[in-house]
Amino acid sequence: MSKKFQAHIFLLLANIIYGVSFTIAKDVVPHYVGPYGTIVIRVSVSLILFIIGFLLFTREKIHKKDILLMITCGFFGVAINQLLFFKGLSITTPINSALIMTTTPILVVLISAFAGRDYINWQRILGIIIGICGAFTIIAFGKDVSFIADRRLGDLCIFLNATSYAVYIVIVKPLMSKYHPLTVITCVFFFGWFFVMPAGYTEFAAIDWKNMPTTIFLELSFIVFATTFLAYLFNILAMKHTSPSVVGIYIYSQPAIASIFALLMHKDVFSWEKALATVLIFLGVYLVSFAGRPLTSKA
Repeated sequence: MSKKFQAHIFLLLANIIYGVSFTIAKDVVPHYVGPYGTIVIRVSVSLILFIIGFLLFTREKIHKKDILLMITCGFFGVAINQLLFFKGLSITTPINSALIMTTTPILVVLISAFAGRDYINWQRILGIIIGICGAFTIIAFGKDVSFIADRRLGDLCIFLNATSYAVYIVIVKPLMSKYHPLTVITCVFFFGWFFVMPAGYTEFAAIDWKNMPTTIFLELSFIVFATTFLAYLFNILAMKHTSPSVVGIYIYSQPAIASIFALLMHKDVFSWEKALATVLIFLGVYLVSFAGRPLTSKA
Protein backbone atom coordinates (compact mmCIF):
# COMPACT_ATOMS: atom_id res chain seq x y z
CA MET A 1 0.00 0.00 0.00
CA SER A 2 1.50 3.33 -1.08
CA LYS A 3 2.05 6.22 1.31
CA LYS A 4 -0.36 8.37 -0.72
CA PHE A 5 -3.11 5.77 -0.48
CA GLN A 6 -2.54 5.39 3.25
CA ALA A 7 -2.83 9.16 3.62
CA HIS A 8 -6.25 9.12 1.93
CA ILE A 9 -7.39 6.27 4.20
CA PHE A 10 -6.28 8.26 7.26
CA LEU A 11 -8.13 11.37 6.02
CA LEU A 12 -11.32 9.41 5.36
CA LEU A 13 -11.25 7.81 8.82
CA ALA A 14 -10.59 11.15 10.50
CA ASN A 15 -13.52 12.82 8.77
CA ILE A 16 -15.90 9.93 9.49
CA ILE A 17 -15.03 10.39 13.16
CA TYR A 18 -15.57 14.15 12.91
CA GLY A 19 -18.88 13.72 11.10
CA VAL A 20 -20.28 11.38 13.76
CA SER A 21 -18.88 13.54 16.56
CA PHE A 22 -21.10 16.53 15.79
CA THR A 23 -24.13 14.65 17.12
CA ILE A 24 -22.37 12.73 19.90
CA ALA A 25 -20.76 15.88 21.29
CA LYS A 26 -24.13 17.63 21.28
CA ASP A 27 -25.43 15.04 23.80
CA VAL A 28 -22.60 15.78 26.21
CA VAL A 29 -22.09 19.55 25.77
CA PRO A 30 -23.34 21.61 27.54
CA HIS A 31 -25.86 19.39 29.37
CA TYR A 32 -23.34 17.39 31.42
CA VAL A 33 -19.99 19.03 30.75
CA GLY A 34 -19.33 22.67 29.85
CA PRO A 35 -17.72 23.25 26.43
CA TYR A 36 -14.43 24.47 27.90
CA GLY A 37 -14.39 21.73 30.53
CA THR A 38 -14.71 19.19 27.72
CA ILE A 39 -11.67 20.67 26.02
CA VAL A 40 -9.59 20.31 29.18
CA ILE A 41 -10.43 16.59 29.29
CA ARG A 42 -9.83 16.10 25.55
CA VAL A 43 -6.49 17.87 25.42
CA SER A 44 -5.16 16.50 28.73
CA VAL A 45 -5.93 12.84 28.02
CA SER A 46 -4.79 13.05 24.39
CA LEU A 47 -1.58 14.79 25.43
CA ILE A 48 -0.77 11.92 27.80
CA LEU A 49 -1.37 9.40 25.00
CA PHE A 50 0.75 11.38 22.54
CA ILE A 51 3.59 11.73 25.05
CA ILE A 52 3.57 7.97 25.64
CA GLY A 53 3.76 7.36 21.90
CA PHE A 54 6.51 9.97 21.52
CA LEU A 55 8.63 8.42 24.28
CA LEU A 56 8.17 4.92 22.88
CA PHE A 57 8.67 5.55 19.18
CA THR A 58 10.37 8.83 18.28
CA ARG A 59 12.18 10.84 20.98
CA GLU A 60 13.22 13.46 18.46
CA LYS A 61 14.96 16.65 19.52
CA ILE A 62 13.14 19.90 18.68
CA HIS A 63 15.26 22.73 17.27
CA LYS A 64 14.90 26.01 19.17
CA LYS A 65 14.05 27.92 15.99
CA ASP A 66 10.92 25.77 15.53
CA ILE A 67 9.51 26.19 19.03
CA LEU A 68 7.67 29.44 18.25
CA LEU A 69 5.96 27.79 15.27
CA MET A 70 5.04 24.81 17.48
CA ILE A 71 3.48 27.20 20.01
CA THR A 72 1.54 28.95 17.25
CA CYS A 73 0.27 25.60 15.97
CA GLY A 74 -0.83 24.71 19.50
CA PHE A 75 -2.68 28.02 19.78
CA PHE A 76 -4.58 27.76 16.47
CA GLY A 77 -4.78 23.98 16.04
CA VAL A 78 -5.72 22.98 19.59
CA ALA A 79 -6.73 25.91 21.81
CA ILE A 80 -8.68 28.33 19.59
CA ASN A 81 -9.89 25.58 17.29
CA GLN A 82 -11.37 23.37 20.00
CA LEU A 83 -12.59 26.11 22.35
CA LEU A 84 -14.58 27.80 19.58
CA PHE A 85 -15.88 24.51 18.19
CA PHE A 86 -17.38 23.22 21.43
CA LYS A 87 -18.65 26.63 22.43
CA GLY A 88 -20.37 26.95 19.06
CA LEU A 89 -21.70 23.40 19.09
CA SER A 90 -23.24 23.96 22.53
CA ILE A 91 -25.40 26.70 20.95
CA THR A 92 -26.06 25.62 17.37
CA THR A 93 -27.00 22.27 15.74
CA PRO A 94 -24.90 19.36 14.44
CA ILE A 95 -25.86 19.89 10.79
CA ASN A 96 -25.23 23.65 10.98
CA SER A 97 -21.80 22.94 12.45
CA ALA A 98 -20.88 20.38 9.82
CA LEU A 99 -22.00 22.61 6.97
CA ILE A 100 -20.05 25.61 8.19
CA MET A 101 -16.94 23.48 8.72
CA THR A 102 -16.90 22.77 4.98
CA THR A 103 -15.69 26.32 4.44
CA THR A 104 -12.32 25.10 5.74
CA PRO A 105 -11.02 23.97 2.30
CA ILE A 106 -11.79 27.44 0.96
CA LEU A 107 -10.05 29.09 3.89
CA VAL A 108 -7.04 26.77 3.55
CA VAL A 109 -6.52 27.81 -0.06
CA LEU A 110 -7.03 31.49 0.78
CA ILE A 111 -4.53 31.41 3.67
CA SER A 112 -2.08 29.29 1.66
CA ALA A 113 -2.20 31.82 -1.16
CA PHE A 114 -1.43 34.70 1.22
CA ALA A 115 1.44 32.64 2.66
CA GLY A 116 2.81 32.01 -0.83
CA ARG A 117 2.20 28.25 -0.60
CA ASP A 118 -0.64 28.03 -3.12
CA TYR A 119 -2.03 29.88 -6.10
CA ILE A 120 -5.24 31.83 -6.57
CA ASN A 121 -7.21 32.78 -9.70
CA TRP A 122 -10.64 34.20 -10.52
CA GLN A 123 -12.37 30.81 -10.21
CA ARG A 124 -11.02 30.40 -6.72
CA ILE A 125 -11.95 33.95 -5.77
CA LEU A 126 -15.51 33.24 -6.96
CA GLY A 127 -15.49 29.99 -5.01
CA ILE A 128 -14.34 31.76 -1.85
CA ILE A 129 -17.17 34.31 -2.14
CA ILE A 130 -19.82 31.65 -2.84
CA GLY A 131 -18.63 29.36 -0.03
CA ILE A 132 -18.59 32.13 2.56
CA CYS A 133 -22.08 33.19 1.40
CA GLY A 134 -23.17 29.62 2.15
CA ALA A 135 -21.79 29.78 5.67
CA PHE A 136 -23.46 33.13 6.33
CA THR A 137 -26.75 31.80 4.93
CA ILE A 138 -26.85 29.46 7.93
CA ILE A 139 -25.87 32.24 10.31
CA ALA A 140 -28.46 34.66 8.90
CA PHE A 141 -31.33 32.20 9.33
CA GLY A 142 -30.72 31.40 13.01
CA LYS A 143 -34.08 30.85 14.70
CA ASP A 144 -33.36 31.83 18.30
CA VAL A 145 -34.31 35.33 19.45
CA SER A 146 -32.20 35.72 22.60
CA PHE A 147 -28.85 37.36 21.91
CA ILE A 148 -27.03 35.36 24.60
CA ALA A 149 -28.22 31.97 23.38
CA ASP A 150 -28.62 32.94 19.77
CA ARG A 151 -27.89 30.10 17.38
CA ARG A 152 -26.25 32.58 15.04
CA LEU A 153 -23.60 33.21 17.66
CA GLY A 154 -22.91 29.48 17.73
CA ASP A 155 -22.69 29.40 13.93
CA LEU A 156 -20.22 32.29 14.04
CA CYS A 157 -18.07 30.43 16.58
CA ILE A 158 -18.00 27.39 14.28
CA PHE A 159 -16.97 29.58 11.33
CA LEU A 160 -14.15 31.14 13.36
CA ASN A 161 -13.17 27.62 14.47
CA ALA A 162 -12.96 26.59 10.81
CA THR A 163 -10.75 29.60 10.15
CA SER A 164 -8.46 28.69 13.04
CA TYR A 165 -8.19 25.09 11.85
CA ALA A 166 -7.37 26.28 8.33
CA VAL A 167 -4.54 28.42 9.71
CA TYR A 168 -3.24 25.39 11.60
CA ILE A 169 -3.32 23.13 8.51
CA VAL A 170 -1.24 25.63 6.56
CA ILE A 171 1.35 26.56 9.19
CA VAL A 172 1.95 23.02 10.46
CA LYS A 173 2.96 21.72 7.01
CA PRO A 174 6.60 22.96 7.11
CA LEU A 175 7.13 21.07 10.38
CA MET A 176 6.12 17.82 8.68
CA SER A 177 9.20 17.91 6.47
CA LYS A 178 11.48 18.17 9.52
CA TYR A 179 9.95 15.88 12.15
CA HIS A 180 7.99 12.67 12.59
CA PRO A 181 4.21 13.32 12.68
CA LEU A 182 4.01 11.97 16.24
CA THR A 183 6.66 14.47 17.35
CA VAL A 184 4.76 17.35 15.78
CA ILE A 185 1.34 16.47 17.21
CA THR A 186 2.82 15.86 20.68
CA CYS A 187 4.41 19.32 20.69
CA VAL A 188 1.25 20.92 19.28
CA PHE A 189 -0.87 19.43 22.08
CA PHE A 190 1.76 20.19 24.71
CA PHE A 191 1.76 23.91 23.93
CA GLY A 192 -1.99 23.95 23.27
CA TRP A 193 -2.59 22.54 26.77
CA PHE A 194 -1.15 25.70 28.36
CA PHE A 195 -3.73 27.83 26.54
CA VAL A 196 -6.64 25.49 27.26
CA MET A 197 -6.19 24.97 31.00
CA PRO A 198 -6.79 28.58 32.15
CA ALA A 199 -9.87 28.83 29.92
CA GLY A 200 -11.49 25.56 30.95
CA TYR A 201 -10.38 24.65 34.47
CA THR A 202 -13.43 26.16 36.20
CA GLU A 203 -15.87 24.17 34.06
CA PHE A 204 -13.74 21.04 34.44
CA ALA A 205 -13.77 21.34 38.24
CA ALA A 206 -17.57 21.71 38.20
CA ILE A 207 -18.23 18.36 36.45
CA ASP A 208 -20.57 16.11 38.45
CA TRP A 209 -18.91 12.78 37.71
CA LYS A 210 -21.03 10.79 40.19
CA ASN A 211 -24.32 11.64 38.53
CA MET A 212 -23.14 11.32 34.94
CA PRO A 213 -25.13 8.61 33.08
CA THR A 214 -23.14 5.71 31.67
CA THR A 215 -24.22 6.57 28.12
CA ILE A 216 -22.92 10.13 28.47
CA PHE A 217 -19.65 8.89 29.96
CA LEU A 218 -19.17 6.56 26.97
CA GLU A 219 -19.94 9.39 24.56
CA LEU A 220 -17.44 11.61 26.38
CA SER A 221 -14.88 8.81 26.08
CA PHE A 222 -15.51 8.67 22.33
CA ILE A 223 -14.98 12.45 22.08
CA VAL A 224 -11.69 12.19 23.96
CA PHE A 225 -10.21 9.08 22.36
CA ALA A 226 -11.65 9.06 18.84
CA THR A 227 -12.46 12.69 18.03
CA THR A 228 -9.31 14.06 19.61
CA PHE A 229 -6.55 11.47 19.82
CA LEU A 230 -7.32 9.29 16.78
CA ALA A 231 -8.63 12.04 14.47
CA TYR A 232 -5.70 14.38 15.14
CA LEU A 233 -3.28 11.46 14.75
CA PHE A 234 -4.85 10.36 11.45
CA ASN A 235 -4.76 13.92 10.10
CA ILE A 236 -1.14 14.52 11.08
CA LEU A 237 -0.07 11.18 9.55
CA ALA A 238 -1.85 12.12 6.33
CA MET A 239 -0.26 15.59 6.22
CA LYS A 240 3.16 13.95 5.90
CA HIS A 241 2.29 12.82 2.37
CA THR A 242 -0.41 15.26 1.21
CA SER A 243 -0.83 19.00 0.74
CA PRO A 244 -2.93 21.24 3.01
CA SER A 245 -5.49 21.61 0.19
CA VAL A 246 -6.06 17.84 0.02
CA VAL A 247 -6.54 17.68 3.79
CA GLY A 248 -9.04 20.51 3.50
CA ILE A 249 -10.95 18.89 0.62
CA TYR A 250 -11.83 15.85 2.74
CA ILE A 251 -13.72 18.06 5.17
CA TYR A 252 -16.58 18.40 2.70
CA SER A 253 -17.52 14.76 3.49
CA GLN A 254 -18.46 15.79 7.02
CA PRO A 255 -21.91 17.33 6.30
CA ALA A 256 -23.11 14.14 4.61
CA ILE A 257 -21.84 11.98 7.47
CA ALA A 258 -23.10 14.37 10.16
CA SER A 259 -26.48 14.84 8.49
CA ILE A 260 -27.13 11.12 8.02
CA PHE A 261 -26.09 10.33 11.59
CA ALA A 262 -28.01 13.25 13.11
CA LEU A 263 -31.17 12.42 11.15
CA LEU A 264 -30.92 8.74 12.05
CA MET A 265 -30.61 9.70 15.71
CA HIS A 266 -33.48 12.23 15.37
CA LYS A 267 -31.20 15.01 16.62
CA ASP A 268 -31.71 17.54 13.82
CA VAL A 269 -33.77 18.46 10.77
CA PHE A 270 -32.63 19.43 7.29
CA SER A 271 -34.40 22.66 6.36
CA TRP A 272 -34.47 24.61 3.07
CA GLU A 273 -31.88 27.16 4.23
CA LYS A 274 -29.49 24.33 5.10
CA ALA A 275 -30.07 22.82 1.65
CA LEU A 276 -29.30 26.20 0.04
CA ALA A 277 -26.20 26.61 2.20
CA THR A 278 -25.07 23.09 1.23
CA VAL A 279 -25.29 23.93 -2.48
CA LEU A 280 -23.42 27.22 -2.04
CA ILE A 281 -20.68 25.71 0.12
CA PHE A 282 -20.09 22.70 -2.13
CA LEU A 283 -20.04 24.88 -5.24
CA GLY A 284 -17.51 27.13 -3.52
CA VAL A 285 -15.40 24.14 -2.45
CA TYR A 286 -15.46 22.75 -5.99
CA LEU A 287 -14.30 26.03 -7.53
CA VAL A 288 -11.56 26.48 -4.93
CA SER A 289 -10.35 22.88 -4.90
CA PHE A 290 -10.56 21.83 -8.54
CA ALA A 291 -10.70 24.92 -10.73
CA GLY A 292 -7.54 25.69 -12.66
CA ARG A 293 -4.06 24.25 -12.10
CA PRO A 294 -1.41 25.31 -9.62
CA LEU A 295 1.38 27.46 -10.97
CA THR A 296 3.94 26.16 -8.50
CA SER A 297 4.01 23.78 -5.59
CA LYS A 298 5.64 25.06 -2.43
CA ALA A 299 4.01 22.72 0.05
